[in-house]
Amino acid sequence: MDAKQLSQRLATVGAFVKPGARVADIGSDHAYLPANLALNHQISYGIAGEVVQGPFENARHEIQKLGLTDVLVARLADGLAAIEPADRIDTVTIAGMGGPLIRHILEQGAPQLVGVQRLILEPNVGEATVREWLATNQFQIVAERILAEDGHTYEILCADRVDHAVTYTAAEQLFGPFLLAEQSPVFIAKWQRELQRVNAAVAQMQRAKVIPAEHLARANAKIKLIEGVLTDASK
Repeated sequence: MDAKQLSQRLATVGAFVKPGARVADIGSDHAYLPANLALNHQISYGIAGEVVQGPFENARHEIQKLGLTDVLVARLADGLAAIEPADRIDTVTIAGMGGPLIRHILEQGAPQLVGVQRLILEPNVGEATVREWLATNQFQIVAERILAEDGHTYEILCADRVDHAVTYTAAEQLFGPFLLAEQSPVFIAKWQRELQRVNAAVAQMQRAKVIPAEHLARANAKIKLIEGVLTDASK
């Protein structure tokens, strides 16, 4: 993979970026995503944000190598601190991190999100906590994709800022409103695996000398939701 040929996962993230957008890609590593968008004239400006020196240097080198310094800039900063007011960023992409970390980045970077209209997020675990944050902060999910690549399953969430309250049911928060409605083969396979994992965890908790009642209750509630969805899908 490189800036000219993205993975399916990153290409899917990039497909949700509107033409002419001003993008901040947080945790950009080699800046492959924003560089690809710039090469295809899909964005007017981009930030490749990195908190680690090595990946920041990779991003800076890639931008210079591709001759994109007039469109892209690499910044060494923690999370959304990479965004400056003069950037006028309207779109933020965060891909390849855990859901709790993505949520933390969004919470810590609230001041930098003031002008942002679209968030494109790809949590590799903990998608539900990201959806909860989006609803609480008036970002409405407008599209979702789930895909399998190189032995992993990825979910991409695209959410736009709205001026009204956003609410999701427990099932929509866990599974994703669009993914739940679509119930693709990749979606079904993911939740079949997750059901096995949670059932095994419950069995282990029940064998413990001191049963963790709160964790057990949460796990059983999750099992009930998953079983309900899988039963509906098999009809």
